[in-house]
Amino acid sequence: MDAVRVALLREVLAGTQWPDAARRFAGSLRRSVAPAGGRLLLVGTEGYEPWHLAAHLVDEAAWSGRPELAPTLVRHRVLPGEPPHLSVGLGRLATARRGHTLLVVAPERPGAGLLERVYDARRAGATVLSLDGGDEELGALAHDALSVPADGDGDGDGDGDGVDLDTVQHLVSAAAGENGLPGQRAPRRFRDRLARLADQLTAPPPSRW
Repeated sequence: MDAVRVALLREVLAGTQWPDAARRFAGSLRRSVAPAGGRLLLVGTEGYEPWHLAAHLVDEAAWSGRPELAPTLVRHRVLPGEPPHLSVGLGRLATARRGHTLLVVAPERPGAGLLERVYDARRAGATVLSLDGGDEELGALAHDALSVPADGDGDGDGDGDGVDLDTVQHLVSAAAGENGLPGQRAPRRFRDRLARLADQLTAPPPSRW
């Protein structure tokens, strides 16, 4: 999702908690990876692989001049012959330690095996962040969490605004490249990003992911 569409999405969601919540969470992500030198690990559940978020973060890393935002996508299943960036298995989580950030995306309840690996990573000193559907165990493990319950607003009354976790991921990834940090290159001017996006909108979709 490009900057123009994100701007429209934010306009639609104005008056809800989600734009500000996404910016707050993106700030936690930036702060956690700033000293890490690009050691951001991104993992989903057995039934949900956040490759789309991975692709957006790679784009934001390039556009904003923050290479540390580009994640390593950790997968539950790696098939033979897949490219290197899609060939990192769950064993990678065992190497997480202080200076690493582990971002967990879990629309549904994570399996016990993943929770155990996340727990071990936190004990080893890694920062754990969670984008989830409200699972209490995962939330308890995370240093910071942004939960998107099924009703979209978190109060359980079923009258939510229709926001789902995929939508919030778009907001978070876009916000991650904003608001320059000391010692880092300032984000590109909005006009420059629009020019780049205009070129991309007329180009074929990328095949990397």
